[in-house]
Amino acid sequence: MTRSSAWVAAAAAVATMFGVAARAETVHVTAAYYSDKTGPYFDKIAQEFHAANPGIDIKVDVVNWDSLLQKLQTDISGGTNPDISIIGTRWLLDFVKDDQAEPLDGYMDQAFKDRFIGTFLAPAQIGGKTYGLPIAASARALYFNKDLFAQAGISAPPATWDEVQQDAAKLKAKGIAGFGLQGKAIETDVYWYYALWTYGGDVVGKDGHAAFAGDAGVKALTMYKSMIDKGLTEDGPTNYTREDLQNLFKQGRVAMVITAPFLINQIAAEAPKLNYGIAPVPKETTSATYAVTDSVVLFKNSKVKKAAWKFLDFLFTKQPRIDFTKGEGFLPTTKAEAEDTYFTTNERLQTFVKLLPSAHFAPTVTGWEDTAKAVSDAVQSVYVGKAEPAPALKQAAGIADQALGK
Repeated sequence: MTRSSAWVAAAAAVATMFGVAARAETVHVTAAYYSDKTGPYFDKIAQEFHAANPGIDIKVDVVNWDSLLQKLQTDISGGTNPDISIIGTRWLLDFVKDDQAEPLDGYMDQAFKDRFIGTFLAPAQIGGKTYGLPIAASARALYFNKDLFAQAGISAPPATWDEVQQDAAKLKAKGIAGFGLQGKAIETDVYWYYALWTYGGDVVGKDGHAAFAGDAGVKALTMYKSMIDKGLTEDGPTNYTREDLQNLFKQGRVAMVITAPFLINQIAAEAPKLNYGIAPVPKETTSATYAVTDSVVLFKNSKVKKAAWKFLDFLFTKQPRIDFTKGEGFLPTTKAEAEDTYFTTNERLQTFVKLLPSAHFAPTVTGWEDTAKAVSDAVQSVYVGKAEPAPALKQAAGIADQALGK
């Protein structure tokens, strides 16, 4: 050790002794709960980052999705919100309108932007500015149980909704629930959008008004209701959440279900002997799927923005991204992770990737959550026989237009 370095070390020791050593900055991070792997992942990342950046501490709070938005809104009102949080990208516009989300373009150079797959970065770009980074991405496809299909004499997955109904009828004759139809809790509206989009409809039109109550919407909802009435779904769809349907599928109690790629990991862990395949969402006149991103945002009132950005830079490097995406069962959002052999050689994941050109994202509009609730309430009322498709959707469209500011 040189004389100068020895002096520096001694000075640091004395400073620490008297409590005047430089204090580490603390970056508070809220992570949405995806699975039992979420917490351990972020704990590991926080430790790795701190080891490389000892002047910055990362404190992570994992919050369930059901309470995340309300918690963030409450914390923001009280000035106790985190510096960084995962959010549903569909919430982003409201954070931007309320001047709560920090624009990120000033922190990013072109090389950083080029890390991302453009399809997944675009939903968080509003008014020419980037307000979020895509940490999670998924699309939707049809899972089908090959053994149950074989019992019913079905040799291939259905490509159309007519074929879904035909196959479900064959499965019903064998005492098997054919098509899993979600009717409860988060994404109840989305499960109907699959049919709406493939019938050529949309949720919000180009004019910003609710568009789901048109002919395509009525036909799609009538078709779902017909399947319920004919016993082609599980009993009582309004009793089943997305997770419930996934569990029925893993247990071999329903033959078809539409959901995201993360079910692949669940099946591998919980039902490794399940013989299943994955196919595109059935269509009527056009192909469609639902694509979703969750974004990481930096809040404008953060007092440690530079340190927070440094953590985000680390979070979106190759290995942290691969570890997160593989662990949670999502699609890659960065080019580097997409090139990993785990993704390039995974045929089941590639089914979802191939659907992305026909994907619909939740529109970046104010009032989206209220619109989704209006749709969910309408389709549930139809599923249980309390309303007819056309008037139920018309009433929901009126509520949605108010939420959309129209």
